[in-house]
Amino acid sequence: MTEGLVLHWARAYDALVWVLTKGKERRFREHIVDLAGIAPGESVLDVGCGTGSLALAAKRRTGPAGDVRGVDASAEMVARAAAKAAKAGVDAGFRRAEIEALPFPDASFDVVLSTLMLHHLTDGGLPDGIGEIRRVLKPGGRFLAVDIGGGKGHRHGPLLRARRHASFDLDEVEPVLDAGGLHVVERGPIERGHVLGLSNLRFVLAR
Repeated sequence: MTEGLVLHWARAYDALVWVLTKGKERRFREHIVDLAGIAPGESVLDVGCGTGSLALAAKRRTGPAGDVRGVDASAEMVARAAAKAAKAGVDAGFRRAEIEALPFPDASFDVVLSTLMLHHLTDGGLPDGIGEIRRVLKPGGRFLAVDIGGGKGHRHGPLLRARRHASFDLDEVEPVLDAGGLHVVERGPIERGHVLGLSNLRFVLAR
């Protein structure tokens, strides 16, 4: 069992994201794909893929020669992601799996993505998950995480005043990344215009 919170309300999740982004979810996803530098032909894994929106955006960027997979601990999320891919005619694969035991061989992916998932993990689950991400990355591969920043001293909105949300700070994850063999090469805020109402989102890009 994954060491953290697992979301099961797949259909409601899409509606919530639409509300939070004020209908600009696609712009948000494209911005993440840009930050990751995803290129045609690359292999991409979205860990904690939810209902698959980011994986589908990544597949549009990699093109037919690319290989895009998504995993999530929630069977409901995976089922909705697969249905969305089929409806859109997008060749992306989804399966239920936990970040602490990714079902892929070593050095399988050029890019691994994680969006608003790391803050759900416990202190014990986080290093195990980072270790698995490092294992499945190819030499020179990159990991892009987008999550909550400014956990200490930052005033969060009501949605984030719960569980680990209020104390999690993506900038403080760097020591865990370093210990797992991933080294941060870029960091910064997610432009506020892309996710209105969640101005404290940040990203880290590690290799």
